[in-house]
Amino acid sequence: MVSLGHTGLDVYPICLGGNVFGWSADESQSRDVLDAYVAAGGNFIDTANSYLVEHGMSEKILGRWLHDRGNRDQVVLATKVGGSRDPRYRNLRPENIRSEAHASLERLQTDYIDLYYAHYDDQDTPLDEALGALDELVREGLVRHIAASNYTPERLTAALELQRERGLARFAALQPHYNLVERDYESTLAPVARAWDLAVLPYYALASGFLTGKYRPGGTAVESVRAQGAAKYLTPAGEAALGALDQVAAAHGVGVAAVAVAWLLARPTVTAPIASARTTEQLAGILPAADLKLTADEVDLLSAATAAA
Repeated sequence: MVSLGHTGLDVYPICLGGNVFGWSADESQSRDVLDAYVAAGGNFIDTANSYLVEHGMSEKILGRWLHDRGNRDQVVLATKVGGSRDPRYRNLRPENIRSEAHASLERLQTDYIDLYYAHYDDQDTPLDEALGALDELVREGLVRHIAASNYTPERLTAALELQRERGLARFAALQPHYNLVERDYESTLAPVARAWDLAVLPYYALASGFLTGKYRPGGTAVESVRAQGAAKYLTPAGEAALGALDQVAAAHGVGVAAVAVAWLLARPTVTAPIASARTTEQLAGILPAADLKLTADEVDLLSAATAAA
């Protein structure tokens, strides 16, 4: 287990992403993955009100599983507000934050959320109003801790400063887009995370499946809803990343997905990468990362492969 920033919560070093629940994984598959994750020692699950085909579907599937397993107090549960294809929900207006928090609680069949994210920054809503609404949820006990995702460094810093100045509940964690082939975070948000001691939980840890190794230059087309997203990494830099992953994976006797997640775990500021799995077989390929210790030379080899990307 690792400490989740200043929250006092201990979490498994791999957070299970719920973005596939009700999308590429039906409810039965989702429940199998959830059962396998918990059986392996996992306790940290991430979802959102906006995932994915139907508003709230991922939360509903997760809520039914939590109810049936009776294990809510053993799970650190994260969900989000402010991100949706539906403009009614894609904002951080106080009334939306409050109504969606209550809707998430109902869908998740719980009376509290451990980590509640502002999913996307909303520059049309004054920061003090959005942050004040999140603070109220914490004061009421509906949310234990709050976090941010998809903020620019400037807006994240402004939010943190405002929270400190006004004595509001402070962001405890940051969820950035970060993986071996997406490294802008290192020069943009990482300095903010270090300065404010934020727990960092990277999303798309496997680059939409590209870092599992199943998408390769000249390879056979893969039938997957993520194929298009992964295809954009079929570049010289992406090929170099796969080559380095193959080398390190062979040395440890694990799959390349585990190495890709282990590389993130070895990076400064990273607490627990978020990775999703459509099947228990996919999950089994990721979980070894929790105990995989890469050498400094292996980390350097992987980092160098995409340093100029």
